[in-house]
Amino acid sequence: MSAVAIELDGVRKSYGDKTVVDGLSFSVAAGECFGLLGPNGAGKSTIARMLLGMTLPDAGKITVLGVPVPARARMARRLIGVVPQFDNLDAEFTVRENLLVFGRYFGMRTYEVEKVIPSLLEFARLESKAHARVSELSGGMKRRLTLARALINDPQLLVMDEPTTGLDPHARHLIWERLRALLALGKTIILTTHFMEEAERLCDRLCVVEKGRIIAEGPPHALVDEQIGCQVIEIYGGNPQELHSLIRPYAQRLEVSGETLFCYASDPEPVLAQMRGRTGLRLLQRPPNLEDVFLRLTGREMEK
Repeated sequence: MSAVAIELDGVRKSYGDKTVVDGLSFSVAAGECFGLLGPNGAGKSTIARMLLGMTLPDAGKITVLGVPVPARARMARRLIGVVPQFDNLDAEFTVRENLLVFGRYFGMRTYEVEKVIPSLLEFARLESKAHARVSELSGGMKRRLTLARALINDPQLLVMDEPTTGLDPHARHLIWERLRALLALGKTIILTTHFMEEAERLCDRLCVVEKGRIIAEGPPHALVDEQIGCQVIEIYGGNPQELHSLIRPYAQRLEVSGETLFCYASDPEPVLAQMRGRTGLRLLQRPPNLEDVFLRLTGREMEK
Protein backbone atom coordinates (compact mmCIF):
# COMPACT_ATOMS: atom_id res chain seq x y z
CA MET A 1 0.00 0.00 0.00
CA SER A 2 1.18 3.51 -0.80
CA ALA A 3 2.47 5.68 2.05
CA VAL A 4 -0.26 8.17 1.11
CA ALA A 5 -3.80 6.83 1.46
CA ILE A 6 -5.72 9.91 0.30
CA GLU A 7 -4.70 12.98 -1.64
CA LEU A 8 -6.83 15.94 -2.70
CA ASP A 9 -5.36 18.68 -4.84
CA GLY A 10 -7.34 21.85 -5.61
CA VAL A 11 -10.72 20.11 -5.37
CA ARG A 12 -13.79 22.24 -6.00
CA LYS A 13 -17.50 21.49 -5.93
CA SER A 14 -20.48 23.82 -6.42
CA TYR A 15 -24.21 23.35 -6.51
CA GLY A 16 -25.64 26.10 -8.67
CA ASP A 17 -24.08 29.35 -7.49
CA LYS A 18 -23.16 27.92 -4.06
CA THR A 19 -19.55 26.76 -3.63
CA VAL A 20 -19.46 23.84 -1.20
CA VAL A 21 -15.81 22.80 -1.55
CA ASP A 22 -13.43 25.59 -2.52
CA GLY A 23 -9.98 24.57 -3.77
CA LEU A 24 -9.39 21.96 -1.05
CA SER A 25 -5.98 20.29 -0.78
CA PHE A 26 -4.80 17.80 1.84
CA SER A 27 -3.26 14.35 2.13
CA VAL A 28 -3.75 11.49 4.59
CA ALA A 29 -0.94 9.06 5.38
CA ALA A 30 -1.56 5.33 5.43
CA GLY A 31 -2.34 4.17 8.96
CA GLU A 32 -3.41 7.64 10.07
CA CYS A 33 -6.67 8.78 11.63
CA PHE A 34 -7.52 12.07 9.95
CA GLY A 35 -10.40 14.17 11.26
CA LEU A 36 -12.64 16.54 9.33
CA LEU A 37 -14.26 19.08 11.63
CA GLY A 38 -16.57 21.91 10.77
CA PRO A 39 -20.02 23.37 11.34
CA ASN A 40 -23.05 22.05 9.49
CA GLY A 41 -22.80 22.97 5.82
CA ALA A 42 -19.01 23.29 5.89
CA GLY A 43 -18.61 20.67 3.14
CA LYS A 44 -17.56 17.61 5.18
CA SER A 45 -20.15 15.20 3.80
CA THR A 46 -19.51 16.39 0.25
CA ILE A 47 -15.80 15.68 0.72
CA ALA A 48 -16.59 12.16 1.94
CA ARG A 49 -18.92 11.53 -0.99
CA MET A 50 -16.29 12.72 -3.47
CA LEU A 51 -13.73 10.35 -1.92
CA LEU A 52 -16.14 7.50 -2.64
CA GLY A 53 -16.84 8.66 -6.18
CA MET A 54 -20.51 9.26 -5.31
CA THR A 55 -20.25 13.00 -6.03
CA LEU A 56 -18.18 14.30 -8.93
CA PRO A 57 -15.82 17.23 -8.32
CA ASP A 58 -15.99 20.22 -10.65
CA ALA A 59 -12.21 20.61 -10.61
CA GLY A 60 -9.12 19.22 -8.93
CA LYS A 61 -7.58 15.82 -8.45
CA ILE A 62 -8.51 13.04 -5.98
CA THR A 63 -6.45 9.90 -5.41
CA VAL A 64 -7.62 7.20 -2.97
CA LEU A 65 -5.28 4.28 -2.17
CA GLY A 66 -3.32 5.04 -5.31
CA VAL A 67 -6.45 4.96 -7.49
CA PRO A 68 -7.78 8.06 -9.31
CA VAL A 69 -11.32 8.99 -8.28
CA PRO A 70 -13.89 9.28 -9.79
CA ALA A 71 -12.31 7.74 -12.91
CA ARG A 72 -11.74 4.39 -11.17
CA ALA A 73 -13.98 4.86 -8.13
CA ARG A 74 -15.41 1.34 -8.37
CA MET A 75 -11.93 -0.13 -7.93
CA ALA A 76 -11.20 2.19 -4.99
CA ARG A 77 -14.47 1.34 -3.22
CA ARG A 78 -13.51 -2.35 -3.10
CA LEU A 79 -10.74 -1.30 -0.71
CA ILE A 80 -12.89 1.01 1.44
CA GLY A 81 -15.29 0.43 4.32
CA VAL A 82 -17.99 3.03 4.96
CA VAL A 83 -19.78 3.82 8.21
CA PRO A 84 -22.59 6.26 7.31
CA GLN A 85 -23.98 8.81 9.73
CA PHE A 86 -27.32 7.01 9.89
CA ASP A 87 -27.56 3.23 10.12
CA ASN A 88 -28.98 1.61 6.99
CA LEU A 89 -29.10 -1.94 8.28
CA ASP A 90 -31.93 -4.25 7.22
CA ALA A 91 -34.11 -4.29 10.34
CA GLU A 92 -35.88 -7.55 9.45
CA PHE A 93 -32.66 -9.51 8.92
CA THR A 94 -30.62 -10.96 11.72
CA VAL A 95 -27.17 -9.68 12.61
CA ARG A 96 -25.60 -12.61 10.79
CA GLU A 97 -27.80 -12.16 7.72
CA ASN A 98 -26.87 -8.49 7.44
CA LEU A 99 -23.20 -9.46 7.28
CA LEU A 100 -23.87 -12.24 4.76
CA VAL A 101 -25.84 -9.99 2.40
CA PHE A 102 -23.30 -7.17 2.59
CA GLY A 103 -20.42 -9.52 1.83
CA ARG A 104 -22.13 -10.49 -1.42
CA TYR A 105 -22.05 -6.83 -2.51
CA PHE A 106 -18.27 -7.20 -2.65
CA GLY A 107 -18.49 -10.39 -4.70
CA MET A 108 -17.56 -12.58 -1.73
CA ARG A 109 -18.79 -16.17 -1.80
CA THR A 110 -20.96 -17.42 1.04
CA TYR A 111 -18.21 -19.59 2.53
CA GLU A 112 -15.82 -16.60 2.44
CA VAL A 113 -18.25 -14.44 4.40
CA GLU A 114 -19.04 -17.29 6.81
CA LYS A 115 -15.33 -17.57 7.50
CA VAL A 116 -14.95 -13.96 8.68
CA ILE A 117 -18.29 -13.55 10.49
CA PRO A 118 -17.12 -15.01 13.85
CA SER A 119 -14.18 -12.62 14.11
CA LEU A 120 -16.37 -9.65 13.12
CA LEU A 121 -18.99 -10.56 15.74
CA GLU A 122 -16.24 -10.87 18.34
CA PHE A 123 -14.78 -7.53 17.29
CA ALA A 124 -18.19 -5.86 17.64
CA ARG A 125 -18.98 -7.77 20.85
CA LEU A 126 -22.12 -9.16 19.28
CA GLU A 127 -21.40 -12.89 19.55
CA SER A 128 -24.55 -13.49 21.59
CA LYS A 129 -26.69 -11.49 19.13
CA ALA A 130 -25.77 -13.32 15.93
CA HIS A 131 -29.33 -14.59 15.40
CA ALA A 132 -31.17 -11.55 16.78
CA ARG A 133 -33.04 -9.31 14.38
CA VAL A 134 -31.58 -5.83 13.96
CA SER A 135 -34.89 -4.35 15.17
CA GLU A 136 -34.19 -5.95 18.57
CA LEU A 137 -30.77 -4.30 19.04
CA SER A 138 -29.94 -1.22 21.05
CA GLY A 139 -28.56 1.88 19.34
CA GLY A 140 -25.02 1.03 20.44
CA MET A 141 -25.31 -2.53 19.14
CA LYS A 142 -26.58 -1.30 15.77
CA ARG A 143 -23.64 1.09 15.53
CA ARG A 144 -21.17 -1.70 16.30
CA LEU A 145 -22.85 -3.90 13.69
CA THR A 146 -22.55 -1.10 11.13
CA LEU A 147 -18.82 -0.91 11.93
CA ALA A 148 -18.43 -4.69 11.67
CA ARG A 149 -20.28 -4.66 8.35
CA ALA A 150 -17.88 -2.01 7.02
CA LEU A 151 -15.00 -4.42 7.76
CA ILE A 152 -16.49 -7.38 5.84
CA ASN A 153 -14.10 -6.86 2.89
CA ASP A 154 -11.03 -6.22 5.11
CA PRO A 155 -10.72 -2.63 3.82
CA GLN A 156 -7.50 -0.62 3.91
CA LEU A 157 -9.45 2.62 4.47
CA LEU A 158 -12.50 3.43 6.61
CA VAL A 159 -14.62 6.50 5.87
CA MET A 160 -16.67 7.27 8.96
CA ASP A 161 -19.37 9.94 9.08
CA GLU A 162 -20.36 10.84 12.66
CA PRO A 163 -19.85 7.25 13.92
CA THR A 164 -21.05 7.86 17.50
CA THR A 165 -23.94 10.28 16.94
CA GLY A 166 -26.87 9.48 19.23
CA LEU A 167 -24.97 7.05 21.44
CA ASP A 168 -24.76 7.17 25.22
CA PRO A 169 -21.29 7.69 26.77
CA HIS A 170 -20.72 3.97 27.44
CA ALA A 171 -21.52 2.98 23.85
CA ARG A 172 -19.42 5.85 22.52
CA HIS A 173 -16.37 4.76 24.51
CA LEU A 174 -16.80 1.19 23.27
CA ILE A 175 -16.79 2.39 19.64
CA TRP A 176 -13.64 4.44 20.37
CA GLU A 177 -11.96 1.34 21.76
CA ARG A 178 -12.80 -0.59 18.59
CA LEU A 179 -11.51 2.20 16.36
CA ARG A 180 -8.22 2.35 18.25
CA ALA A 181 -7.88 -1.39 17.70
CA LEU A 182 -8.31 -0.86 13.94
CA LEU A 183 -5.66 1.85 13.92
CA ALA A 184 -3.30 -0.50 15.74
CA LEU A 185 -3.81 -2.94 12.84
CA GLY A 186 -2.65 -0.27 10.38
CA LYS A 187 -6.04 0.74 9.00
CA THR A 188 -6.48 4.30 7.75
CA ILE A 189 -9.50 6.23 9.03
CA ILE A 190 -11.02 9.45 7.80
CA LEU A 191 -13.45 10.68 10.42
CA THR A 192 -16.06 13.42 10.38
CA THR A 193 -17.39 14.26 13.83
CA HIS A 194 -19.03 16.94 15.93
CA PHE A 195 -17.59 15.46 19.13
CA MET A 196 -14.40 17.32 19.97
CA GLU A 197 -13.44 14.73 22.59
CA GLU A 198 -13.73 12.05 19.89
CA ALA A 199 -11.40 13.99 17.60
CA GLU A 200 -8.88 14.59 20.40
CA ARG A 201 -8.84 10.94 21.43
CA LEU A 202 -8.65 9.34 17.99
CA CYS A 203 -7.17 11.70 15.41
CA ASP A 204 -3.47 11.93 14.61
CA ARG A 205 -4.24 15.03 12.56
CA LEU A 206 -7.31 17.00 11.71
CA CYS A 207 -8.46 19.95 9.71
CA VAL A 208 -11.18 22.43 10.50
CA VAL A 209 -13.27 23.24 7.43
CA GLU A 210 -15.56 26.21 6.97
CA LYS A 211 -17.34 27.16 3.75
CA GLY A 212 -15.40 24.47 1.91
CA ARG A 213 -11.96 25.78 2.92
CA ILE A 214 -9.44 24.57 5.48
CA ILE A 215 -9.06 27.23 8.16
CA ALA A 216 -6.77 25.22 10.47
CA GLU A 217 -4.86 21.95 10.20
CA GLY A 218 -2.54 19.91 12.41
CA PRO A 219 -2.36 17.47 15.34
CA PRO A 220 -5.08 18.17 17.95
CA HIS A 221 -2.77 19.21 20.78
CA ALA A 222 -0.68 21.39 18.48
CA LEU A 223 -3.83 23.21 17.35
CA VAL A 224 -4.86 23.74 20.98
CA ASP A 225 -1.45 25.22 21.80
CA GLU A 226 -1.38 27.34 18.64
CA GLN A 227 -4.91 28.72 18.82
CA ILE A 228 -5.42 28.95 22.60
CA GLY A 229 -2.17 28.40 24.50
CA CYS A 230 -3.36 29.49 27.95
CA GLN A 231 -5.78 28.68 30.76
CA VAL A 232 -9.53 29.08 30.29
CA ILE A 233 -11.93 30.50 32.86
CA GLU A 234 -15.64 30.04 32.19
CA ILE A 235 -17.85 32.53 34.02
CA TYR A 236 -21.53 31.70 34.31
CA GLY A 237 -24.20 34.07 35.60
CA GLY A 238 -24.36 37.83 35.73
CA ASN A 239 -24.14 39.95 32.61
CA PRO A 240 -21.13 38.97 30.47
CA GLN A 241 -21.00 42.43 28.90
CA GLU A 242 -20.76 44.11 32.31
CA LEU A 243 -17.86 41.84 33.30
CA HIS A 244 -15.80 42.75 30.22
CA SER A 245 -14.39 46.02 31.50
CA LEU A 246 -13.64 44.47 34.87
CA ILE A 247 -11.40 41.63 33.66
CA ARG A 248 -10.25 42.84 30.24
CA PRO A 249 -6.89 44.18 31.57
CA TYR A 250 -5.99 40.69 32.82
CA ALA A 251 -7.16 38.61 29.84
CA GLN A 252 -5.45 37.76 26.59
CA ARG A 253 -8.83 37.30 24.98
CA LEU A 254 -12.51 37.35 25.93
CA GLU A 255 -15.27 35.46 24.15
CA VAL A 256 -19.01 35.20 24.72
CA SER A 257 -21.20 32.18 24.03
CA GLY A 258 -24.79 32.63 25.16
CA GLU A 259 -24.70 33.62 28.83
CA THR A 260 -21.15 32.37 29.37
CA LEU A 261 -18.05 34.56 29.31
CA PHE A 262 -14.88 32.74 28.30
CA CYS A 263 -11.71 34.34 29.58
CA TYR A 264 -8.32 33.23 28.24
CA ALA A 265 -5.44 34.19 30.51
CA SER A 266 -1.83 33.04 31.00
CA ASP A 267 -2.14 33.99 34.68
CA PRO A 268 -5.69 33.24 35.90
CA GLU A 269 -5.18 34.57 39.44
CA PRO A 270 -5.87 38.30 38.74
CA VAL A 271 -9.06 37.33 36.92
CA LEU A 272 -10.18 35.08 39.76
CA ALA A 273 -9.38 37.83 42.28
CA GLN A 274 -11.74 40.21 40.47
CA MET A 275 -14.52 37.62 40.68
CA ARG A 276 -14.17 36.82 44.40
CA GLY A 277 -16.98 38.07 46.58
CA ARG A 278 -19.39 38.51 43.68
CA THR A 279 -22.64 36.64 44.17
CA GLY A 280 -24.56 34.79 41.48
CA LEU A 281 -21.45 33.72 39.57
CA ARG A 282 -20.07 30.26 38.94
CA LEU A 283 -16.47 29.88 37.77
CA LEU A 284 -14.72 26.98 36.10
CA GLN A 285 -10.98 27.10 35.53
CA ARG A 286 -9.60 24.46 33.15
CA PRO A 287 -6.93 23.73 30.54
CA PRO A 288 -7.81 24.59 26.92
CA ASN A 289 -9.25 21.90 24.67
CA LEU A 290 -10.16 21.27 21.06
CA GLU A 291 -13.68 22.59 21.56
CA ASP A 292 -12.18 25.99 22.40
CA VAL A 293 -10.28 25.85 19.11
CA PHE A 294 -13.34 24.82 17.12
CA LEU A 295 -15.62 27.46 18.61
CA ARG A 296 -13.00 30.17 18.32
CA LEU A 297 -12.48 29.43 14.64
CA THR A 298 -16.10 28.84 13.67
CA GLY A 299 -18.55 30.15 16.18
CA ARG A 300 -18.12 32.41 19.17
CA GLU A 301 -18.50 36.16 19.30
CA MET A 302 -14.92 37.18 20.00
CA GLU A 303 -13.46 40.32 21.54
CA LYS A 304 -9.70 40.80 21.46
